[in-house]
Amino acid sequence: MNHKRNQKINQITEDTLVLGVDIAKKTHYACALDDRGRELHRPVGIHQSLKGFENFRRQVEQWLEDHKKSHVLIGFEPTGHYWKNFAAFLREVNLPFVIVNPMHVKRSKEFDDNLQTKNDQKDARVIGKLMVGGNFTYPRIPEDVEAELRNGAAMRWKLKEEHIRLQNQMTGWLDRYFPEFKTEIKNFGQLACAILKYTPLPQDLIHQEVEELARHYKEKAGVRAPAKKTIRGMRHLAEGSIGLTEGIEMARFEIATLVDQFLLVERRLEDVNNRLEELVIQLEEFEYLESIPGIGKNTVIDLIAETGSLKQYKHPRQLLKLAGLTLREDSSGTHEGQKKISKRGRKRLRNLLYRAILPLLQNNKVFHELYQYYTTRSKNPLKHKQATVVLSGKLLKIFFGLSNHQVLFSEDRMRQDLHCLKTAA
Repeated sequence: MNHKRNQKINQITEDTLVLGVDIAKKTHYACALDDRGRELHRPVGIHQSLKGFENFRRQVEQWLEDHKKSHVLIGFEPTGHYWKNFAAFLREVNLPFVIVNPMHVKRSKEFDDNLQTKNDQKDARVIGKLMVGGNFTYPRIPEDVEAELRNGAAMRWKLKEEHIRLQNQMTGWLDRYFPEFKTEIKNFGQLACAILKYTPLPQDLIHQEVEELARHYKEKAGVRAPAKKTIRGMRHLAEGSIGLTEGIEMARFEIATLVDQFLLVERRLEDVNNRLEELVIQLEEFEYLESIPGIGKNTVIDLIAETGSLKQYKHPRQLLKLAGLTLREDSSGTHEGQKKISKRGRKRLRNLLYRAILPLLQNNKVFHELYQYYTTRSKNPLKHKQATVVLSGKLLKIFFGLSNHQVLFSEDRMRQDLHCLKTAA
């Protein structure tokens, strides 16, 4: 029996006005239904502006009066970012709202009219009917430090993507004009950026002395101690380069622009990281989460950015579901299918946990022991990836326990759990 869904259904009574809202960039559409899913009015538009939101509030009050309802419940899909302004207004005027899974809306559209038709009015109606059936959840909207961490982590994610994109563009430029470059310098460090900005082409290096180049990079680019051995190696490579020699004027302009953008993104990344570290230490649960050997500040920052405070969850299974780490099974009759993780959750959270396991195995003895147990046990040994996924769920449960019980990580306690696993096997 699904008690949680029953509780949600019980909240929608004869006195409830159900409003399904389809979110759009400029005009949302709201459809009013009763507790049995009967449409009370044709969908109405809500302009994405303060005036439009105020008109909607007055319309809700009018509907409540017309249909003799005592309270309202508003629901919408949390897709994109346009819903956030609408949700902020609803919170400000104390209008309760819930969110509906976009996948549920997509898969139940044809129930309405047996057509693949998609439009805003139809989506609003479908959302309202899903709410009547208890198919909704309560949103967790971060506030204060948690909101800052979420915005900052999202910005850092975008900056990292931009950082990688610029590296790829610079590598593409080198492949054309100086393909031997990365034989001597692997990464785009301070000296590499100085060379690319001021002497990017092979012919720029050939006609200058090593001492002169080193002084030039120090004065122009601020390289503290240019490695003369590296510069000498670059000159040697330049003498036998097969790089293109046509269109070099715009080629210089292109690489200089890319280097400037690359360095700017690096500075912004450093600023964001520093600010996020200042913010995360303000959280009471930070010291408990970071007490796990092998877990650093960045992991905790990204975790809180995705989940919010772990204290708001009643059970670790809620977190596993949020990360898409709950198991799904495909069995029928005598056929017993293989169990796999659902992946119905936040991809970034799942990736974060998966990436955190590798340093844990190197720096945390008890996690390494647990990994060895899963991969070498006599009954149903797990492969590397399977064991890593299992440990990701274990790590999330430990985060939950440390935060809610406000205790530091204990290797002895975890070894006791490992001993119980071995005994049970």
